[in-house]
Amino acid sequence: MLILNKTARVFSNPSKRKIYEYLRSFNFHPGKVFLHKLVLGIETSCDDTAAAVVDETGNVLGEAIHSQTEVHLKTGGIIPPVAQQLHRENIQRIVQEALSISKVSPSELSAIATTIKPGLALSLGVGLSFSLQLVDKFKKPFIPIHHMEAHALTIRLTNKVEFPFLVLLISGGHCLLALVRGVSDFLLLGKSLDIAPGDMLDKVARRLSLIKHPECSTMSGGKAIEHLAKQGNKVHFDFKPPMQRAKNCDFSFTGLQHIIDKTIMQKEKEEGIEKGQILSTAADIAAAVQHTTACHIAKRTHRAILFCKQRDLLSQSNAVLVVSGGVASNLYIRKALEIVANATQCTLLCPPPKLCTDNGIMIAWNGIERLRAGLGILYDTEGIRYEPKCPLGIDISKEVGEAAIKVPRLKMEI
Repeated sequence: MLILNKTARVFSNPSKRKIYEYLRSFNFHPGKVFLHKLVLGIETSCDDTAAAVVDETGNVLGEAIHSQTEVHLKTGGIIPPVAQQLHRENIQRIVQEALSISKVSPSELSAIATTIKPGLALSLGVGLSFSLQLVDKFKKPFIPIHHMEAHALTIRLTNKVEFPFLVLLISGGHCLLALVRGVSDFLLLGKSLDIAPGDMLDKVARRLSLIKHPECSTMSGGKAIEHLAKQGNKVHFDFKPPMQRAKNCDFSFTGLQHIIDKTIMQKEKEEGIEKGQILSTAADIAAAVQHTTACHIAKRTHRAILFCKQRDLLSQSNAVLVVSGGVASNLYIRKALEIVANATQCTLLCPPPKLCTDNGIMIAWNGIERLRAGLGILYDTEGIRYEPKCPLGIDISKEVGEAAIKVPRLKMEI
């Protein structure tokens, strides 16, 4: 956890001068009157620089995003100082674009909302520092945003969803199950004990050298696995889902990744090829990995639904399961979750793909939700901190494990 005077130094002096010039450039004349609350959302928690203006009815008035995916594909993963520098270079332009498209001047904003936790420290620092300068210049309230809370609440922008509902957040950096009882009221049922599923899929894709595959060269690791898996046979490799004996809602992906690495090494020896060359069985491995990952996620989610219904935390007849985060765009994993939802009489809802990955819209919407509820609105930002690691809600995962709910076997015919 780093204090503000450290975050303020994320910009070099020339960058600061540019920002002050940018702030002075806002000389808007009185124009149309906005009757709704308007929030500018700024997102820099990982490798996307994003901003958006959203009103209280859920209208997205303007948005802009700069993706760093292409750069990080070349380096084989996200290098925090590189991500930080790219945020520095693009944040001013992205915020300006979002405001310009929305035809909203900073003076017309009701508040500025920014991701301050969790995420990469160097990336979070850029967004926080820039936002605080906007807040100071235009004397606006500041709404600090928890990245995972924003992902969880996005569905309320696109669908009419009332509290409570169950949310599964699966991405390259996170994996958790939580009961959402209110805007900032979460019960954490389970989380990954090691790495996230998106991270594991990316690592498997790198180990398979899928960036060298002609059909996958411009795709992220997870997308490459999903694409290649369509051509493979999932039963050619028998990878067991992790934690089968643990009757809780936690996840684990590191052990599975090690088993896959060993399998790839063995197949390379059998085929007489060196590391870095593409195996003839790459599609089969991709299919098996994806299927095992889907089964693991589905079973933990199934147990979470049963636990919530057993404790009357969710409706018995019209419960809602929301799935969000980058991995939620994987249609195979989504189909596995549809099987669970159908078996438990739940409605499965997913935000549109572009709102599953990191974006400014979800941050602005989270700001709207908090503004309407009167929660976490700061008029004094002195001492505000960013937090690279930060849990979500109240952790009741131990209670879930103690319940030891046995999950009925479902046929995962996808």
